[in-house]
Amino acid sequence: MDSVLAWTRASQPAAIDLIREFVECESPSDSAVDVNRFLGMVAEAVNDIASVRRVAGSLVCTFKLPGKKKSGQVMALGHGDTVWPLGTLGTMKFRYAQGRLWGPGVLDMKSGLVFFIFAMRALRELEIPVAHEVTLLVNPDEETGSRISRATTEAMARKSKAVLVIEPGTGLEGKAKTARKGIGDYRLTVRGVAAHAGIDFTKGASAVLELARQLEVIAGFTAVEKGITVNPGVISGGTRSNVIAAEAHAHIDMRVPKLRDAAAIDKKFQSLKPFDKRCSLELSGGLNRPPMERSKGVISLFKLARTLAREIGIDLEESATGGGSDGNFTAALGIPTLDGLGAVGEGAHATHESILIDRIADRIALLTKLTAAIS
Repeated sequence: MDSVLAWTRASQPAAIDLIREFVECESPSDSAVDVNRFLGMVAEAVNDIASVRRVAGSLVCTFKLPGKKKSGQVMALGHGDTVWPLGTLGTMKFRYAQGRLWGPGVLDMKSGLVFFIFAMRALRELEIPVAHEVTLLVNPDEETGSRISRATTEAMARKSKAVLVIEPGTGLEGKAKTARKGIGDYRLTVRGVAAHAGIDFTKGASAVLELARQLEVIAGFTAVEKGITVNPGVISGGTRSNVIAAEAHAHIDMRVPKLRDAAAIDKKFQSLKPFDKRCSLELSGGLNRPPMERSKGVISLFKLARTLAREIGIDLEESATGGGSDGNFTAALGIPTLDGLGAVGEGAHATHESILIDRIADRIALLTKLTAAIS
Protein backbone atom coordinates (compact mmCIF):
# COMPACT_ATOMS: atom_id res chain seq x y z
CA MET A 1 0.00 0.00 0.00
CA ASP A 2 1.09 3.57 -0.68
CA SER A 3 2.84 4.82 2.47
CA VAL A 4 0.88 8.07 2.63
CA LEU A 5 -2.44 6.28 2.25
CA ALA A 6 -1.42 3.77 4.92
CA TRP A 7 -0.69 6.66 7.31
CA THR A 8 -3.97 8.43 6.61
CA ARG A 9 -5.97 5.24 7.09
CA ALA A 10 -4.29 4.63 10.43
CA SER A 11 -4.99 8.24 11.41
CA GLN A 12 -8.63 8.25 10.32
CA PRO A 13 -10.13 7.72 13.81
CA ALA A 14 -8.23 10.76 15.12
CA ALA A 15 -9.37 12.79 12.11
CA ILE A 16 -12.99 11.83 12.81
CA ASP A 17 -12.61 12.89 16.43
CA LEU A 18 -11.43 16.33 15.30
CA ILE A 19 -14.23 16.60 12.75
CA ARG A 20 -16.69 15.99 15.55
CA GLU A 21 -15.10 18.70 17.70
CA PHE A 22 -15.25 21.17 14.83
CA VAL A 23 -18.86 20.38 13.90
CA GLU A 24 -20.01 20.62 17.50
CA CYS A 25 -18.52 24.11 17.74
CA GLU A 26 -21.29 25.99 15.96
CA SER A 27 -20.10 29.00 13.96
CA PRO A 28 -22.86 30.79 12.04
CA SER A 29 -21.73 33.67 9.83
CA ASP A 30 -23.88 36.18 11.71
CA SER A 31 -22.24 35.51 15.08
CA ALA A 32 -18.72 36.94 15.16
CA VAL A 33 -18.21 35.66 18.70
CA ASP A 34 -18.93 32.06 17.69
CA VAL A 35 -16.93 32.21 14.46
CA ASN A 36 -13.96 33.57 16.43
CA ARG A 37 -14.41 30.81 18.99
CA PHE A 38 -14.21 28.26 16.20
CA LEU A 39 -11.14 29.88 14.62
CA GLY A 40 -9.56 29.68 18.05
CA MET A 41 -10.29 25.96 18.06
CA VAL A 42 -8.58 25.58 14.66
CA ALA A 43 -5.58 27.51 15.97
CA GLU A 44 -5.38 25.19 18.98
CA ALA A 45 -5.52 22.14 16.70
CA VAL A 46 -2.39 23.24 14.81
CA ASN A 47 -0.40 25.07 17.49
CA ASP A 48 2.18 22.26 17.71
CA ILE A 49 2.88 22.21 13.96
CA ALA A 50 2.28 25.78 12.76
CA SER A 51 2.75 29.41 13.63
CA VAL A 52 -0.60 31.15 13.87
CA ARG A 53 -1.70 34.77 13.47
CA ARG A 54 -4.87 36.75 12.86
CA VAL A 55 -5.19 39.08 9.88
CA ALA A 56 -8.32 41.23 9.53
CA GLY A 57 -10.52 38.59 11.13
CA SER A 58 -9.01 35.63 9.27
CA LEU A 59 -6.80 32.90 10.73
CA VAL A 60 -3.43 32.36 9.03
CA CYS A 61 -1.52 29.15 9.82
CA THR A 62 2.01 28.69 8.46
CA PHE A 63 3.16 25.10 8.87
CA LYS A 64 6.55 23.85 10.02
CA LEU A 65 7.35 21.20 7.41
CA PRO A 66 10.35 19.05 6.40
CA GLY A 67 12.73 20.38 3.78
CA LYS A 68 15.55 22.82 4.42
CA LYS A 69 15.19 25.48 1.73
CA LYS A 70 11.79 27.00 1.09
CA SER A 71 11.01 28.92 -2.08
CA GLY A 72 7.64 30.58 -2.56
CA GLN A 73 4.34 29.65 -0.99
CA VAL A 74 1.40 27.33 -1.51
CA MET A 75 -1.84 28.49 0.08
CA ALA A 76 -4.73 26.34 1.22
CA LEU A 77 -8.00 28.21 1.45
CA GLY A 78 -11.03 27.54 3.65
CA HIS A 79 -13.64 29.21 5.82
CA GLY A 80 -14.80 28.82 9.38
CA ASP A 81 -18.37 30.12 9.11
CA THR A 82 -21.45 28.06 8.28
CA VAL A 83 -24.99 28.84 7.15
CA TRP A 84 -26.51 27.11 10.18
CA PRO A 85 -27.97 29.22 13.03
CA LEU A 86 -27.03 28.65 16.65
CA GLY A 87 -28.94 25.76 18.14
CA THR A 88 -29.03 23.67 14.96
CA LEU A 89 -27.20 20.88 16.77
CA GLY A 90 -30.37 20.39 18.77
CA THR A 91 -32.10 18.93 15.72
CA MET A 92 -29.06 17.98 13.53
CA LYS A 93 -26.78 16.24 15.97
CA PHE A 94 -23.37 15.03 14.85
CA ARG A 95 -23.71 11.31 14.26
CA TYR A 96 -22.35 8.23 12.49
CA ALA A 97 -24.86 6.36 10.31
CA GLN A 98 -25.04 4.62 6.93
CA GLY A 99 -21.31 4.93 6.35
CA ARG A 100 -21.40 8.69 6.83
CA LEU A 101 -20.76 11.48 9.28
CA TRP A 102 -23.73 13.84 9.62
CA GLY A 103 -24.11 17.30 11.08
CA PRO A 104 -24.29 21.03 10.33
CA GLY A 105 -21.17 22.18 8.51
CA VAL A 106 -19.63 18.72 8.32
CA LEU A 107 -19.40 18.92 4.51
CA ASP A 108 -19.22 22.68 4.05
CA MET A 109 -16.54 22.76 5.20
CA LYS A 110 -15.27 21.69 8.58
CA SER A 111 -14.11 18.29 7.36
CA GLY A 112 -11.99 19.97 4.69
CA LEU A 113 -10.16 21.93 7.36
CA VAL A 114 -9.48 18.74 9.30
CA PHE A 115 -8.28 17.00 6.14
CA PHE A 116 -5.70 19.68 5.48
CA ILE A 117 -4.48 19.72 9.07
CA PHE A 118 -3.96 15.95 8.93
CA ALA A 119 -2.24 16.24 5.54
CA MET A 120 0.28 18.56 7.19
CA ARG A 121 0.77 16.07 10.01
CA ALA A 122 1.38 13.35 7.42
CA LEU A 123 4.10 15.41 5.76
CA ARG A 124 5.82 15.86 9.11
CA GLU A 125 5.51 12.32 10.43
CA LEU A 126 6.51 10.72 7.12
CA GLU A 127 9.31 13.29 6.75
CA ILE A 128 8.28 14.23 3.23
CA PRO A 129 10.30 17.29 2.17
CA VAL A 130 8.37 20.33 0.96
CA ALA A 131 10.17 22.93 -1.15
CA HIS A 132 7.87 25.84 -0.31
CA GLU A 133 6.10 27.45 2.60
CA VAL A 134 2.58 26.14 3.18
CA THR A 135 -0.07 28.42 4.62
CA LEU A 136 -3.70 27.75 5.49
CA LEU A 137 -6.04 30.75 5.41
CA VAL A 138 -9.35 30.29 7.22
CA ASN A 139 -11.69 33.24 6.75
CA PRO A 140 -14.78 34.13 8.82
CA ASP A 141 -17.31 35.22 6.20
CA GLU A 142 -17.28 33.15 3.00
CA GLU A 143 -20.94 32.22 3.31
CA THR A 144 -21.94 35.90 3.31
CA GLY A 145 -19.76 37.03 0.39
CA SER A 146 -16.25 37.34 1.90
CA ARG A 147 -16.55 41.13 2.13
CA ILE A 148 -14.22 41.32 5.14
CA SER A 149 -11.74 38.66 4.07
CA ARG A 150 -11.46 39.16 0.31
CA ALA A 151 -8.56 41.63 0.50
CA THR A 152 -6.59 39.25 2.74
CA THR A 153 -7.29 36.30 0.44
CA GLU A 154 -6.16 38.20 -2.64
CA ALA A 155 -3.04 39.60 -0.95
CA MET A 156 -1.92 36.14 0.16
CA ALA A 157 -2.78 34.61 -3.21
CA ARG A 158 -0.52 37.09 -4.99
CA LYS A 159 2.40 35.65 -2.98
CA SER A 160 1.48 32.06 -3.84
CA LYS A 161 2.47 29.76 -6.67
CA ALA A 162 -0.74 27.74 -6.25
CA VAL A 163 -3.97 27.75 -4.23
CA LEU A 164 -5.69 24.62 -2.96
CA VAL A 165 -9.33 25.19 -2.01
CA ILE A 166 -10.62 22.67 0.51
CA GLU A 167 -14.29 23.15 -0.25
CA PRO A 168 -16.16 19.84 -0.77
CA GLY A 169 -15.82 17.99 -4.05
CA THR A 170 -18.65 17.69 -6.55
CA GLY A 171 -21.12 14.86 -5.99
CA LEU A 172 -20.54 11.50 -4.38
CA GLU A 173 -17.59 11.01 -6.74
CA GLY A 174 -15.75 13.92 -5.15
CA LYS A 175 -14.84 15.59 -8.41
CA ALA A 176 -12.38 18.46 -8.28
CA LYS A 177 -13.69 21.85 -9.39
CA THR A 178 -11.80 23.50 -12.23
CA ALA A 179 -14.40 26.16 -13.07
CA ARG A 180 -16.94 28.15 -11.11
CA LYS A 181 -19.36 30.79 -12.32
CA GLY A 182 -18.97 34.39 -11.30
CA ILE A 183 -21.74 35.82 -9.15
CA GLY A 184 -23.46 39.17 -9.39
CA ASP A 185 -25.90 40.72 -6.95
CA TYR A 186 -28.17 43.52 -8.15
CA ARG A 187 -30.90 45.51 -6.43
CA LEU A 188 -33.43 47.46 -8.47
CA THR A 189 -35.63 50.07 -6.81
CA VAL A 190 -38.57 51.60 -8.70
CA ARG A 191 -40.15 54.82 -7.45
CA GLY A 192 -43.59 55.75 -8.73
CA VAL A 193 -46.37 58.13 -7.70
CA ALA A 194 -48.76 57.15 -4.94
CA ALA A 195 -52.49 57.80 -5.35
CA HIS A 196 -55.85 56.48 -4.15
CA ALA A 197 -56.69 53.52 -6.38
CA GLY A 198 -60.40 54.33 -6.33
CA ILE A 199 -60.50 58.12 -6.43
CA ASP A 200 -57.31 59.26 -8.21
CA PHE A 201 -56.31 56.20 -10.24
CA THR A 202 -55.01 58.16 -13.24
CA LYS A 203 -52.89 60.41 -11.03
CA GLY A 204 -50.84 57.46 -9.80
CA ALA A 205 -47.84 55.75 -11.42
CA SER A 206 -47.50 52.23 -10.07
CA ALA A 207 -44.00 51.21 -9.06
CA VAL A 208 -45.24 47.61 -8.84
CA LEU A 209 -46.47 47.61 -12.44
CA GLU A 210 -43.25 49.27 -13.61
CA LEU A 211 -41.17 46.68 -11.75
CA ALA A 212 -43.15 43.86 -13.36
CA ARG A 213 -42.34 45.26 -16.79
CA GLN A 214 -38.67 45.62 -15.89
CA LEU A 215 -38.51 42.05 -14.64
CA GLU A 216 -39.68 40.79 -18.03
CA VAL A 217 -36.72 42.59 -19.59
CA ILE A 218 -34.27 41.42 -16.92
CA ALA A 219 -35.37 37.78 -17.23
CA GLY A 220 -34.51 38.08 -20.91
CA PHE A 221 -30.84 38.62 -20.02
CA THR A 222 -30.60 34.88 -19.30
CA ALA A 223 -28.80 32.85 -21.98
CA VAL A 224 -28.83 29.27 -20.74
CA GLU A 225 -26.94 28.02 -23.80
CA LYS A 226 -24.02 30.27 -22.77
CA GLY A 227 -24.28 29.40 -19.09
CA ILE A 228 -25.61 32.85 -18.19
CA THR A 229 -28.50 33.02 -15.73
CA VAL A 230 -30.25 36.06 -14.27
CA ASN A 231 -32.77 35.36 -11.54
CA PRO A 232 -35.04 37.98 -9.90
CA GLY A 233 -35.32 36.02 -6.68
CA VAL A 234 -36.96 38.45 -4.25
CA ILE A 235 -39.50 41.18 -5.03
CA SER A 236 -41.49 43.54 -2.84
CA GLY A 237 -43.55 46.67 -3.21
CA GLY A 238 -46.64 48.62 -2.35
CA THR A 239 -48.42 49.17 0.94
CA ARG A 240 -52.14 48.39 0.43
CA SER A 241 -54.27 47.12 -2.41
CA ASN A 242 -56.20 50.40 -2.57
CA VAL A 243 -53.03 52.48 -2.92
CA ILE A 244 -51.13 52.78 -6.19
CA ALA A 245 -47.63 51.71 -5.19
CA ALA A 246 -45.03 54.43 -4.72
CA GLU A 247 -42.09 52.04 -4.41
CA ALA A 248 -41.09 48.50 -5.39
CA HIS A 249 -37.89 46.49 -5.14
CA ALA A 250 -36.21 43.46 -6.71
CA HIS A 251 -33.14 41.52 -5.56
CA ILE A 252 -31.52 39.78 -8.53
CA ASP A 253 -28.89 37.03 -8.79
CA MET A 254 -26.60 36.81 -11.84
CA ARG A 255 -24.29 33.91 -12.74
CA VAL A 256 -21.72 34.03 -15.57
CA PRO A 257 -19.01 31.58 -16.68
CA LYS A 258 -16.71 34.23 -18.19
CA LEU A 259 -15.60 37.63 -16.95
CA ARG A 260 -16.52 39.20 -20.28
CA ASP A 261 -20.09 37.94 -19.82
CA ALA A 262 -20.37 39.92 -16.59
CA ALA A 263 -19.44 43.14 -18.35
CA ALA A 264 -22.00 42.51 -21.09
CA ILE A 265 -24.79 41.79 -18.60
CA ASP A 266 -23.89 44.80 -16.48
CA LYS A 267 -24.18 47.00 -19.55
CA LYS A 268 -27.70 45.69 -20.06
CA PHE A 269 -28.62 46.42 -16.45
CA GLN A 270 -27.24 49.94 -16.71
CA SER A 271 -29.27 50.58 -19.87
CA LEU A 272 -32.65 49.89 -18.24
CA LYS A 273 -35.14 52.74 -18.76
CA PRO A 274 -38.61 53.20 -17.23
CA PHE A 275 -41.61 52.32 -19.39
CA ASP A 276 -43.70 54.86 -17.51
CA LYS A 277 -41.77 58.15 -17.59
CA ARG A 278 -43.37 59.14 -14.27
CA CYS A 279 -41.39 56.36 -12.61
CA SER A 280 -37.68 56.34 -11.84
CA LEU A 281 -35.20 53.46 -11.54
CA GLU A 282 -32.34 53.11 -9.07
CA LEU A 283 -29.87 50.27 -9.63
CA SER A 284 -27.13 49.13 -7.26
CA GLY A 285 -24.77 46.18 -7.04
CA GLY A 286 -22.89 44.26 -9.68
CA LEU A 287 -20.34 41.46 -9.93
CA ASN A 288 -19.13 40.53 -6.44
CA ARG A 289 -17.32 37.25 -7.17
CA PRO A 290 -15.47 36.90 -10.48
CA PRO A 291 -15.67 33.58 -12.32
CA MET A 292 -13.07 30.90 -11.79
CA GLU A 293 -12.19 30.15 -15.39
CA ARG A 294 -10.56 26.91 -16.54
CA SER A 295 -7.18 28.45 -17.32
CA LYS A 296 -3.94 26.71 -18.29
CA GLY A 297 -2.71 27.04 -14.70
CA VAL A 298 -5.88 25.46 -13.35
CA ILE A 299 -5.69 22.61 -15.86
CA SER A 300 -2.02 21.95 -15.07
CA LEU A 301 -2.74 21.77 -11.34
CA PHE A 302 -5.68 19.43 -11.91
CA LYS A 303 -3.58 17.10 -14.09
CA LEU A 304 -0.99 16.89 -11.33
CA ALA A 305 -3.68 16.06 -8.79
CA ARG A 306 -5.20 13.43 -11.07
CA THR A 307 -1.81 11.73 -11.52
CA LEU A 308 -1.22 11.67 -7.77
CA ALA A 309 -4.74 10.37 -7.13
CA ARG A 310 -4.03 7.39 -9.38
CA GLU A 311 -1.14 6.44 -7.08
CA ILE A 312 -3.69 5.78 -4.34
CA GLY A 313 -6.24 4.08 -6.58
CA ILE A 314 -8.55 7.05 -7.17
CA ASP A 315 -9.78 8.25 -10.56
CA LEU A 316 -10.09 11.98 -9.92
CA GLU A 317 -12.45 13.75 -12.29
CA GLU A 318 -13.07 17.45 -12.80
CA SER A 319 -16.26 19.49 -12.80
CA ALA A 320 -17.69 22.98 -13.25
CA THR A 321 -20.28 24.48 -10.96
CA GLY A 322 -22.57 27.48 -10.76
CA GLY A 323 -21.72 28.09 -7.11
CA GLY A 324 -18.88 30.35 -6.03
CA SER A 325 -16.07 30.09 -3.48
CA ASP A 326 -13.06 32.14 -2.45
CA GLY A 327 -11.19 30.23 -5.15
CA ASN A 328 -12.96 32.53 -7.61
CA PHE A 329 -10.91 35.43 -6.25
CA THR A 330 -7.57 33.67 -6.47
CA ALA A 331 -8.16 32.19 -9.93
CA ALA A 332 -9.22 35.60 -11.26
CA LEU A 333 -5.77 36.90 -10.24
CA GLY A 334 -4.19 34.31 -12.54
CA ILE A 335 -2.95 32.10 -9.67
CA PRO A 336 -3.29 28.36 -10.47
CA THR A 337 -6.21 27.28 -8.29
CA LEU A 338 -7.77 23.87 -7.73
CA ASP A 339 -11.07 23.71 -5.86
CA GLY A 340 -13.19 20.92 -4.41
CA LEU A 341 -10.33 19.14 -2.61
CA GLY A 342 -12.23 18.72 0.65
CA ALA A 343 -14.75 16.13 1.76
CA VAL A 344 -16.86 13.84 -0.42
CA GLY A 345 -20.54 13.89 0.44
CA GLU A 346 -23.80 15.70 -0.20
CA GLY A 347 -26.37 18.02 1.31
CA ALA A 348 -24.40 21.23 1.81
CA HIS A 349 -26.74 23.81 3.39
CA ALA A 350 -29.41 21.11 3.76
CA THR A 351 -30.61 18.92 6.61
CA HIS A 352 -29.04 15.81 5.05
CA GLU A 353 -25.52 17.33 5.06
CA SER A 354 -23.08 14.44 5.36
CA ILE A 355 -19.72 13.06 4.24
CA LEU A 356 -18.61 9.56 3.23
CA ILE A 357 -16.41 7.99 5.87
CA ASP A 358 -14.66 5.72 3.37
CA ARG A 359 -13.41 8.75 1.41
CA ILE A 360 -11.69 10.45 4.33
CA ALA A 361 -8.30 8.70 4.10
CA ASP A 362 -7.82 9.06 0.35
CA ARG A 363 -8.72 12.78 0.38
CA ILE A 364 -6.17 13.46 3.13
CA ALA A 365 -3.60 11.43 1.21
CA LEU A 366 -4.25 13.40 -1.98
CA LEU A 367 -3.83 16.72 -0.16
CA THR A 368 -0.58 15.42 1.35
CA LYS A 369 0.85 14.37 -1.97
CA LEU A 370 -0.34 17.42 -3.89
CA THR A 371 1.06 19.88 -1.36
CA ALA A 372 4.47 18.25 -1.58
CA ALA A 373 4.47 17.81 -5.37
CA ILE A 374 3.76 21.42 -6.41
CA SER A 375 6.97 22.89 -7.79
